[in-house]
Amino acid sequence: MLKKNEEYVVNIIDDGFQGEGIAKIDGMTVFIENAIKGEKIKIKILKVQTNFAYGKIIEILEKSVNRVNKEDCATYKRCGGCNLRHINYQETLKIKKAVVENCFYKALKRNVQVNNVIGMKNPLYYRNKLQYPVGVDKDQKPIMGIYSTRTHNIIPTNECFIQNKECQIIANDIFEFIKENNIKAYDEKNLKGTVRHIIIRIGVKTNEVLVILVLNDNNFKKEKELVEILTKKHKNIKAIVKNFNTKNTNVILGKKTEVIYGERIYL
Repeated sequence: MLKKNEEYVVNIIDDGFQGEGIAKIDGMTVFIENAIKGEKIKIKILKVQTNFAYGKIIEILEKSVNRVNKEDCATYKRCGGCNLRHINYQETLKIKKAVVENCFYKALKRNVQVNNVIGMKNPLYYRNKLQYPVGVDKDQKPIMGIYSTRTHNIIPTNECFIQNKECQIIANDIFEFIKENNIKAYDEKNLKGTVRHIIIRIGVKTNEVLVILVLNDNNFKKEKELVEILTKKHKNIKAIVKNFNTKNTNVILGKKTEVIYGERIYL
């Protein structure tokens, strides 16, 4: 019987669809984050369930040829934005194909041949919707970024390699405005503060931009000044709206929306 904090040397026999490696110990399936099929790894057991367990890498004894030697993102292992970045891109396409085939098999109880996944020439900066939570750190200073995996702890993010570059620049401009004007960031512990999320959408074909400020109250100071700054610098912004969400919920958008620049937008 596996126990928490025990250490084992395992062979990774398969890849999971969330970028984890899969091993077997005494017949029990163990999921190991950032491990890759074909690797031999020393692990520590983190959690034991009835039919499976979770482990973490202590040492990679035999490395897969598909492991990326140097990850390009400083926050990759802490944030929950993406989970295959430690694996060679062409190999991730094979993993995604296998996931689809496995889903069909579970549903239909037979093998279904799936075409190869069509990859991108440059798999960077492709997301057309940026969604950054805004909060406070342990010193009550404003913070913006991406939630850490399975938590609401915000990892500061200045650059994300899967978000559209223009969207990131706009989000950073808004965040700097928030800090410079002492606009309160939302504190999940006491449910106080003004800015909860910054959402930026960009049209892939049109390059038109929608900016959404998700607010907990109506205390966003100098909004006209922010509109002037953003629209002067970013000519492709077509609308800026305030969305109000005062509920203690994981749902990002509230029901009330107010346009402060451009035309009416239906979220």
